[in-house]
Formats: sequence, structure tokens, C-alpha cells
Amino acid sequence: MGRIQKGVKCSVTDCNSEAVRSLSRNKFSASDLKLKEGKRVYLCELHYKVWKKKTKNLREIDRLRYG
Repeated sequence: MGRIQKGVKCSVTDCNSEAVRSLSRNKFSASDLKLKEGKRVYLCELHYKVWKKKTKNLREIDRLRYG
């Protein structure tokens, strides 16, 4: 059973929602959201959508590079 299934909270400061996704801190570094401490970044649905929109171009470039 993973941490998300156990009910970990979102890693963004001032957010107390349940997390639905987790990312490594390196992947998340392209975003400008303020985070709590930790190795992994746990995101609620709202902040995951924000992260996806902000990093869309970077992720597309990475996909083209490998494939």
C-alpha cells in the first residue's frame, strides 16, 4: 500500500487536500509552486493540473528527444 492510498496530504503549502499523484522533486522543479520539505512531491488534483499546464512544453521536448 502506497502513501497516496494511506491518505497523504498535498505537498503545496496552504493546501490540505488529499494527494492523487506523486512526483520526484527533480521533475517538479520546473514549477514555481511553494512546497513543503521532502524527497517526493505529493499533489492533489488541482495542483497536478496546474503543474501539467506549466510544464507542457518541457515534457513535450523530452518526449521528442527520446523518440
